[in-house]
Amino acid sequence: MTDEPTPGEMVRRLEDRLADVRDDIQQLGRRMDEKVDQKVYDLRHEALAGRVTTLETLREKDAEKLVATRRWLIGAVIIPLVAILLPMILLLAQGDGA
Repeated sequence: MTDEPTPGEMVRRLEDRLADVRDDIQQLGRRMDEKVDQKVYDLRHEALAGRVTTLETLREKDAEKLVATRRWLIGAVIIPLVAILLPMILLLAQGDGA
């Protein structure tokens, strides 16, 4: 006997290969369905970049408000409080020393 395959075995091997190719094509189709179109990706990227820019701007504004609040607190509360308490403390210190 020769080692050559019979026609039935050749048909079976060919059908196996065709089934493998079909499976590969189906897997590729599923993977392609999961991929994002470049245009959609670009639009999402632009939207995300816009959101980041907006958030950075808001953060800068909040930092400016914080600095303004600190300046107001120093100017409106701490300096007048020191101006009132310092003479009283000096007066009390002089009174104890005499």
